Amino acid sequence: MTTLLLLSLAVPVAGAVFIVLLRRNPNAREAASLVTAGALFAIVLRIYQAVSGGARPEVTLAEPLPGIRIALEAEPLGVLFALIASFLWIVTTAYSIGYMRGHHEKNQTRFYLFFAFAIASVMGVAFAGNLFTLFAFYEVLSLATFPLVTHAGTDAAKRAGRVYLGILFSTSVVFQLLGIIWVYAVAGTVDFEPGGILRGHVGAGLVPILLALFVFGIGKAAVMPFHRWLPAAMVAPTPVSALLHAVAVVKAGVFSVLKVTVYIFGFDFVAETGASVWLMWAAAATIILGSLVAFTKDNLKARLAYSTVSQLSYVVLGAMLANSLGVIGSGMHIAMHAFGKITLFFCAGAIMVAAHKSEVSQLNGLGRRMPVTFAAFLIGTLSIVGLPPTGGAWSKWFLGVGSVEAGQIGLVAVLMLSSLLSLAYLLEIPLRGFFGKEEAGGEGAHGETHGDAKAHADAHAHHGAPRWSVAAITVTAAACIALFVYPEPFYRLMTMVAGQ
Repeated sequence: MTTLLLLSLAVPVAGAVFIVLLRRNPNAREAASLVTAGALFAIVLRIYQAVSGGARPEVTLAEPLPGIRIALEAEPLGVLFALIASFLWIVTTAYSIGYMRGHHEKNQTRFYLFFAFAIASVMGVAFAGNLFTLFAFYEVLSLATFPLVTHAGTDAAKRAGRVYLGILFSTSVVFQLLGIIWVYAVAGTVDFEPGGILRGHVGAGLVPILLALFVFGIGKAAVMPFHRWLPAAMVAPTPVSALLHAVAVVKAGVFSVLKVTVYIFGFDFVAETGASVWLMWAAAATIILGSLVAFTKDNLKARLAYSTVSQLSYVVLGAMLANSLGVIGSGMHIAMHAFGKITLFFCAGAIMVAAHKSEVSQLNGLGRRMPVTFAAFLIGTLSIVGLPPTGGAWSKWFLGVGSVEAGQIGLVAVLMLSSLLSLAYLLEIPLRGFFGKEEAGGEGAHGETHGDAKAHADAHAHHGAPRWSVAAITVTAAACIALFVYPEPFYRLMTMVAGQ
């Protein structure tokens, strides 16, 4: 098991090496990326089998200072995150083959290279055995994804990259690092432990402040007002947007918030002190405000970006409920949102490649030419909203029941209102696609463009998206439904986390 933990980091890095060596042969380069992704998923699946049976493998990589280790440990919450990221790396790589070629993107080797580095960083975040290791891999993830955000090389991409690193690094250094130092000063350790490590070390009056340092210091969770990096990063190619919003970056953020709440504070201790009540409402405000801003966006990727800002705070809200049901709902929403939102971004990219349209107002009638893409968008929408027969129904259920158990009936109203808002601003897309009257003339190219927009649109609009991309969309949409029928793997892991 310790060897497998090490391989979870080494395999993506080895894949990056092969990607560079095979850069002159695109087919071999992309095959190397797919094989590496498959190998990583097989490794994580084996770790899942051991952890679900009660094992807790761990390994120390280094000890830079006495008592401060760089260590990996596989526990249920980390395994859940690793399962999602490793599986979706396979699907996103397949999607990227169709998208990057169909959109004639430049610097494709660099794209696959840093994608592999990003996934290696995600594995480090998922299997971090203490706060120091988590912080280190969290920062490496920011650096690894920066070249992906600025991939286009335009002035807009460079500005987005500055916003991206500026917000993520400033929140980490000013808030998160201060919180880690504070924890070490009072507890004498930063190791993750079931039930937390702070009881008896921090006064009840200081717990809300310390908890806030982590909630706002983990900027990748995108809790307002530290959310602007996320919509700014939408200048990146769609596979990068999928990576940011479903596989790696934002999930690393909310995962870290949940892991710190469970294994550093202990949700029982948080509940006893009432430390998280105001943070519940900060998350609730982000949920509603993100949805309202999404309504105002005609650009499809911008609308999806603010939808993500809203949906991420469901996970933060579940952690702040500080009870078993909230924790289960929070962890399950990491999984359910990942599959639902990556489906939506995949569809947005397919529309861009096939029809060269990026605005919601341009989509009238397009669903009749791209029925698979728009049907998948509908399934992803139902999962984000939380309606059967999609997996999102389960995470919303547990979050709602957890809110009732915490005595926060107002939060149930927030969850219901947010779901209605999500239904309104997302359902518009498939409705326009299938039932809207298609306007004659004009390709309306916006956003990501390379080469002659009209010629590119004419070449693809009547033939649908590239086959690789359609296959990936079909897999993730089917997974949204499969997770309603069989949510057991993720539910089992989260009951283990909640039961300590």
